Amino acid sequence: MPVHPMAAELLELLQIPSPTGLTEAALDWTERKLGALGVPYRRTRKGALLWSLAGDRPALTFSAHVDTLGAMVKEILPSGRLRLSPIGGYDWASIEGEYATVHLQDGGRVSATVLNQKQSTHIFGPELRELRRSADTMELRLDADTRSAEQTRELGIGVGDFVSWDSRATLAGEGYIKGRHLDDKAGVIALLAATAALKDRPAPGRHAAHFFLSNYEEVGHGAARGIPEDTDTLIAVDMAAVGPGQTSDEHCVSICLKDAGGPYDHAASQRIRAVAAEEAIDLRCDLYTYYSSDATAAWRSGGDFAAALIGPGVDASHSYERTHQDALIATARLIGAIIERF
Repeated sequence: MPVHPMAAELLELLQIPSPTGLTEAALDWTERKLGALGVPYRRTRKGALLWSLAGDRPALTFSAHVDTLGAMVKEILPSGRLRLSPIGGYDWASIEGEYATVHLQDGGRVSATVLNQKQSTHIFGPELRELRRSADTMELRLDADTRSAEQTRELGIGVGDFVSWDSRATLAGEGYIKGRHLDDKAGVIALLAATAALKDRPAPGRHAAHFFLSNYEEVGHGAARGIPEDTDTLIAVDMAAVGPGQTSDEHCVSICLKDAGGPYDHAASQRIRAVAAEEAIDLRCDLYTYYSSDATAAWRSGGDFAAALIGPGVDASHSYERTHQDALIATARLIGAIIERF
């Protein structure tokens, strides 16, 4: 199967570390893509990225987020290794053994690996299997000659330095993309693809569309401010959780009707479902029990607009994730169809 341009762009973006709080390089990458399309953009004071397409019907805003899971250095241990404080919600077991990068204040980087305190089976035996993975038992082993806290400090590492997980993004099988941080860089790519498809089409008869790229979603307040004032409906574009009990699929776009924040706007969701049916887009419907989105944050901060949530199916969310380029294509198609037919 040929590699779709959206998949190729996603691989590019996945290679750029962007844990919440350290998203500038990923935002710069997105700005370069918009510049190549000839689409004007601006930053909010909070650092989110915003661009728009003209239309003469009520404005829709589509949000996605460029920030990802990660960590910060909490403590330099006597061994020279690091104790971490998590950024975003994940289980420590899901990152055990992952490659990582410590981002120094001077711009330098030190590679590392996430390990638990009793990693060697040959030394700890059953203790390893019984060890509970937590912030107190996991640590970062630096790829540097350090055996003490002082030697680690001499590397330029300090408390508060950001730590990113390597995405290990790759194409696999027939059109699959696997790696960390598909949540929500897959959504970012869908916004860019929809923008590219619509930017030169006639504006009359379609909705005005704003695209809001959040940089603090993983910690719960990404879209709490900055959504354009004329927004009639906010549609978050974020990953759709695939797993037992879900209808979402790696090859499809999904709509979330309810998550941990409660139901989304019924009328808006119904219109999205109707648009998908008209366009013969296979739209899966799901509820996500342990999930919230930028639309949730916007509503909780007093947003006076309808809100809905769509996105590509992603397996193993907040772990080593996977989707298919079919889902990227379907999500971009649905965004475009909503702008023209919602």
